[in-house]
Amino acid sequence: MITRKEQQAHSIREYMRGGEKHVQITDLSNQVPEKVRVYSVMTLIPGASIGYHVHENETELFYFMEGNGRVRDDDKEYDISAGDSMATFSGHGHSVMNTGDTNLVLLACIVKD
Repeated sequence: MITRKEQQAHSIREYMRGGEKHVQITDLSNQVPEKVRVYSVMTLIPGASIGYHVHENETELFYFMEGNGRVRDDDKEYDISAGDSMATFSGHGHSVMNTGDTNLVLLACIVKD
């Protein structure tokens, strides 16, 4: 199944998960397998963040496509940049912050256990 660029849904989430500013979300496919909850590109403007949250009964995968930022992975923090990836498994938490002066763009996929 092909989802053309002009068919992809776009939305804005203000203060996502208690974070700062807003996140632009582009849903990449109109149809995903039953176990996939999210398959999107997320764009965080400078200073924007996704607040810390814990995943239960699912895994979230990130691939950082553009920009620089900082992630919290449970109780540790790491600087990230384009080309890095991250996995947050069930029972673990994370947050993401754009610490750069350009957009932080990431591919996000959430798969239910």
